[in-house]
Amino acid sequence: MIVYQSDKIGFLDDVYERNIEDVVAAKYLKNTGSYVPVPVTRSWRESLTHMAKVLRDPEIPDDIGVGIEYGIPSSAKRIDFILSGLDNDKRPHLVIVELKQWSRSVLSQKDGIIIAQRGGAHDREGPHPSYQAWSYAAILEGFNEAVYEGGIDLKPCAYLHNHARDGVIDHPHYTPYIDKAPLFLHGDEERKRLREFIRQHVKHGDNGKLLYEIDKARIRPSKMLADSLVGMLKGNREFVLVDDQKLVYETCIAKSVEGSPERKQVVIIQGGPGTGKSVVAINLMVELTKKGLLAKYVSKNAAPRAVYQQKLRGQRTQAQISSMFGGSGNFHESEADVFDTLIVDEAHRLNEKSGLYGNLGENQIKEIIAAAKSTILFVDDDQIVTLNDIGQSGEIENWAKRSGAEITRLELASQFRCSGSDGYLAWLDDVLGIRPTANPDLDPDAFDFRVVDSPKELFELIVDRNRRNNKSRMVAGYCWDWKSKRNPDAFDIILPESGFAKQWNLASDSSLWITAPDSVEQVGCIHTCQGLELDYVGVIVGPDLIVRDGMLITVPEGRSKMDRSIRGWKSMLREDPEGTLQRVDRIIRNTYRTLMTRGMKGCYIHCTDAETQEYFRQRLHAR
Repeated sequence: MIVYQSDKIGFLDDVYERNIEDVVAAKYLKNTGSYVPVPVTRSWRESLTHMAKVLRDPEIPDDIGVGIEYGIPSSAKRIDFILSGLDNDKRPHLVIVELKQWSRSVLSQKDGIIIAQRGGAHDREGPHPSYQAWSYAAILEGFNEAVYEGGIDLKPCAYLHNHARDGVIDHPHYTPYIDKAPLFLHGDEERKRLREFIRQHVKHGDNGKLLYEIDKARIRPSKMLADSLVGMLKGNREFVLVDDQKLVYETCIAKSVEGSPERKQVVIIQGGPGTGKSVVAINLMVELTKKGLLAKYVSKNAAPRAVYQQKLRGQRTQAQISSMFGGSGNFHESEADVFDTLIVDEAHRLNEKSGLYGNLGENQIKEIIAAAKSTILFVDDDQIVTLNDIGQSGEIENWAKRSGAEITRLELASQFRCSGSDGYLAWLDDVLGIRPTANPDLDPDAFDFRVVDSPKELFELIVDRNRRNNKSRMVAGYCWDWKSKRNPDAFDIILPESGFAKQWNLASDSSLWITAPDSVEQVGCIHTCQGLELDYVGVIVGPDLIVRDGMLITVPEGRSKMDRSIRGWKSMLREDPEGTLQRVDRIIRNTYRTLMTRGMKGCYIHCTDAETQEYFRQRLHAR
């Protein structure tokens, strides 16, 4: 979505005859239903007035397209300013301008990273503006079909109208990215240079035709991490890391290089669903291995490891694959500091004890930190889904302090799943009662979320979506016994009133259920989809989450007795009734939050309880 679209004449008129910031803010409210914070409108007034000065040039066509605040597909990122038109050979061009109001900056030794004041009181590290402009263009090219198939040339640049050329912002350290996205700074000469850049690529106007095309274009299927793994290990750039992802990646590289037995490093990275935790983790493993460091990807959950290992068969020996990926339960036997870096994905799933019977070792967090000079842990406290999960970020920090490690805390916020919709995640948190948010209803254009009348209709929807690329599946809360474990012909999830009967996936495909060609016929659970992604997910909400008298409540008795997630909760009630009920309640809510955020493009649900079904329907249209 482009918030503001016009041509050069219309834009200049809005700047000089009206208050451009009010014009854009009104369009933002109309398009999103949200008000714009005052600091944002101030920055629009400042930066857009400077862009107007740039465009006041008779050699820049009056009918070039002008776009402001373009939401990049499948992300929550926005391009500040776009110009559209044709070059001298009548080829379509988009000029992408990253606008900053910085007046000073500080050099960082990390690749593509610079220190500056970024909307707060203190200077912070983050991507250099030229890196930002280039990375946004790369994402747009990868996701937007009009750009990808239409031969549209993207020309990114950065304009820091308050920042003098001081040898820092334009330091040779940043040359690789300034070459990709030229940097224009404060002063009349810099403004002239930016004009020349625009005139070079936009000789003829198009009345905003290209802006309309990219705004209405289909979104290309997103890359999936597992499918891109082989290319990454061959050195291909499969994913462009943006903003906080780039900062986290470069910081982790630096901490891994610094790590030693005398100066242990622990990096704790908090990030919600779809923020790129696994993408950054795998990229780190690849890059650190290239640097000659002994690095290993660690996950308590077997499903993502099994999928990644399957993709590598035939590309690496089994010994090589095993050295790159491992579970979390073997480090009680490791020597101290034997690894340079351990990269722990889904660290919230770590357990206290290891082994099949939970009787080995002392504490997985402690043992993993002890085994490596540097430990990088990706965590989401809202994806703790069993009573055995102990990997809360606070608990990790406690063990890091006990080990004497230097602790770095970082956050991933950029959303790339759920169609890049931060609004969907906030709405879901509110609906599931995980935390109150200012999102009572869901923008239907933000994410394809539907409440489906029957499980049969839900299944048919998922089968239809799956025909495209085998990347859609049904999942459910673990509320039905696994009868097919002993009897392969038995059905597990039986809803007789709907004529619906399916098996759990747990037997034949196990951890590879999410990629197996015929497994769309089966239903997955939290244990075989957490940490992985789909295009579309269908979720059956079982009797462990219901609505009564307008309140969403959890019913642990509604879970199957075969589910180990909350096994032992009744015994725990005797010692700590209130605490146990709170933990079980949160686990059930977290489980459905995790299931409902596996889809990159859509989530369809059916609730077995009629009142719960109606609750979700009403919450789609709460206003």
